[in-house]
Amino acid sequence: MQQETLELIKRGCDELLLEEELKQKLAQGRPLRIKAGFDPTAPDLHLGHTVLLNKMRQLQDLGHHALFLIGDFTGMIGDPTGKNTTRPPLSREQVLANAQSYREQVFKVLDPAKTEIVFNSTWMDQFSAVDLIRLAATHTVARMLERDDFSKRYKGGQPIAIHEFMYPLVQGYDSVALKSDIELGGTDQKFNLLMGRELQKHHGQPAQCVLTMPLLEGLDGVNKMSKSLGNYVGVTEAPNDMFGKLMSVSDELMWRYLELLSFRPMTEIRGWKDEIEVGRNPRDIKVLLAQEIVERFHSRQAAIDALAAFEARSRGEIPDEMPEVSVQSTNGSIGIAHLLKQAGLTPSTSEANRLVEQGGVKLDGEKIGDKGLQVAAGSAVVVQAGKRKFARVTIQ
Repeated sequence: MQQETLELIKRGCDELLLEEELKQKLAQGRPLRIKAGFDPTAPDLHLGHTVLLNKMRQLQDLGHHALFLIGDFTGMIGDPTGKNTTRPPLSREQVLANAQSYREQVFKVLDPAKTEIVFNSTWMDQFSAVDLIRLAATHTVARMLERDDFSKRYKGGQPIAIHEFMYPLVQGYDSVALKSDIELGGTDQKFNLLMGRELQKHHGQPAQCVLTMPLLEGLDGVNKMSKSLGNYVGVTEAPNDMFGKLMSVSDELMWRYLELLSFRPMTEIRGWKDEIEVGRNPRDIKVLLAQEIVERFHSRQAAIDALAAFEARSRGEIPDEMPEVSVQSTNGSIGIAHLLKQAGLTPSTSEANRLVEQGGVKLDGEKIGDKGLQVAAGSAVVVQAGKRKFARVTIQ
């Protein structure tokens, strides 16, 4: 049974440090304290974040206790991970607003009955200047420069603010305060996660095990999922949008999404791979993935409806339900690019023009090829941008 548990815990993970220590912790037969920290630097969670949350949920289902740490104190320092410049710290107001959004969204994955939401300001706000100096004294500058992003910035002559060295120390101290048994984090957090082990030993505690999870590629299959890059699937997105985005991933990337996002057994997923080799259409598997994710964050009926809407769009049909918006004309008409931007169908007029050039824009089902098209005030049209975005637009 312990080996089966270990295999489940290790599913999709990049590295487990140290496996023998984890076996010893599991053998104690008590619920382990599982820590994962999130800095509230943005108010919305996407599927990339849920790679960690899914692993926490697996551990909860095995009977363990999740510590969802909101780094409201570290958020005001600014996480330097992966940054080549000093990251601007957030204000207390920004941190609290974003933290509230996290609290509302995290239980779309985690079991509320087995989750403790904690804020590291609870103990860090009690630190005196002497406490901070003692914490800083546990490590040297040379040790901090072993961290890859610090090392690159130092060698490249880019400034590193002194307070940035405090970030991994504070994150490590969080493990001391919470007496965590396992800490989860992305592969880019390994230095910080190991810092927790060291500080726990320094304070006479058993060292936590470290479980690093891969950074999920976004819809482009190249860069990690990020809202700023536009390659993300948000956990609060509308069912049809979520379904359509997941259907757009490549056949190759689909398998990685299944491993990291699906709750289906790996034996079943491996069976699907065998079926693909003998001729099954990968689209069928992608539909199962998209429906599973939509059902998880919305409902079973939403997943069924999203599939029906997707198939209708694939046949070129106009969906029955879509957003209804009004846009403002100038001198009795509005250009197609400005219409698309005002209606929220494209982020900019340049993107709208590009989409028109590519034949991706339709008015009432007719493809538009003229970037200079003007739509008269008083008109009401169904506008399609790309394969998935529709809106009923009234021009005022």
